[in-house]
Parts: sequence; C-alpha cells; structure tokens
Amino acid sequence: MPKLSLDTTLNYSPNFNFNKRKIEDIKFIIFHYTGMKKEVDAINQLTDQKSKVSCHYFIRNNGEILTLVPDLYISWHAGVSAWKKYRSINKYSIGIEISNPGHDFTYKKFSKKQIKSVLKLTTFLIKKYNIKSSFILGHSDIAPDRKKDPGEKFPWKYFSKNKIGYWHSIKEKKLLKKRNQTVNKLDKNKFIKNLHKIGYPKKIYFNNDKYLQILATAFQRRFRQELVNGIIDQECLVISKNLLKNTDKFS
Repeated sequence: MPKLSLDTTLNYSPNFNFNKRKIEDIKFIIFHYTGMKKEVDAINQLTDQKSKVSCHYFIRNNGEILTLVPDLYISWHAGVSAWKKYRSINKYSIGIEISNPGHDFTYKKFSKKQIKSVLKLTTFLIKKYNIKSSFILGHSDIAPDRKKDPGEKFPWKYFSKNKIGYWHSIKEKKLLKKRNQTVNKLDKNKFIKNLHKIGYPKKIYFNNDKYLQILATAFQRRFRQELVNGIIDQECLVISKNLLKNTDKFS
C-alpha cells in the first residue's frame, strides 16, 4: 500500500502536549471556525504561546492548508468536551480551523476554495486514521453549551455525499410538513434520548428547559440548518429517528 501524503504549508504552533499519542488514539475530526474578523489575527492567536489554543490544521480563505501541530501531538482546540463515552476530546481528535469571522462578526458562507480543501484534507485523514463517519463532528456537537462553530453554513449535507460525516435520508418535502409542528413532553424526551444515542453530551449543568434548548440548537446547526431556533418540533424528532436507523454509525 503506498504511503499517504498531503502537501501543506508549515506554520507551527507551540501549543500542544509534548508527549506523542498512538495512531490508534486518533478517533475524531473536529471542525471549527476561527470566529475572528481578520484571518491573520486568528493565525497569530493559534500560534501565540500565551493564548494556549491551537489546532492541527488551518484552512485559509484562499484554500491554503496550514499545518500548525503534527497529527500525533495533542493540540488545544476542543476544550471541555464530550461525545458518547469520550471526554476531553482533544486527546482523541484532529482539530481543523477554518477561517471565518463567525456569528459574532458577520458569519459568512465558507468559500469554494475552503470547501475544496476541507474535502481534500478530511478525505486524506479519514483514510489515514480509519475515522468513522459518526466521529466527524463540529465544535458545537461536542461542546453545545459553549460553542456555535462551524455553524449552520457549514455544508454538512454536501460533505456527507462525499463520505465525510453523515446526514439523514428524508425527502425535503416530507420534512417541511413536520416543521414547526409541536411535540408533547414524551416526544421531547424521545428526541433527547435519540441525541444521547447519537453521541451528544448528557451532562450540561443548566435547568431542564435550558438544556433542551442548547441541545436542540446544536442539533439544528448540524442537521436542520434552514431554521435554528432551539425549539424541538416534529421535524427535529423525525430527523433524529432517521439518523439512528443506521446503527453501525453509532456503535
């Protein structure tokens, strides 16, 4: 089998754990947006020792891929995070930052060049580390109480068609009929149980209503991107059920 390789520009960050991890420890890919007005400021922050944040790869507006931390070192990108049985996702993941001002600074669509580079880089990493589709996530999936990125403009559906991540298989017309249809308490509980089976964190320290809103918002940013309002409706419930049909993805 030929050795896999990828051309990137080196721009190393000092912000990583010095002990190497094993190849088999790499189980996740986590997508972020930078959330800063200027790309150069984001790169400077991720490579500044004082910031204590970093990532493995940075994708610039023009699509150029920078390597900030080598794969076998733990970079500091995820913070307090969880997915299924895993905690502190930094230990198990590769973090990819994509230049974008984010929700606080006129959140915009990711450029075509960025999307092309995400596709190229992630396909390479999936093959190299045998990463499951259900372990390709956004920061808001693993830290829904703190993060919004990469946000509802990140083209998860497109990537799923290219074997990156996953998506539901429900026709849009059917979904639209379910949108804004109210759910009862039993349905809300089913929805939350479905999200926990998918992998979303169980323990977020807020009152129950706030907890439901936080999880629903994170789920919508990922799987119902046209309407992100934090309200659980029949559409959200149907999508969550559909995602769980393929149990292999969530084993």
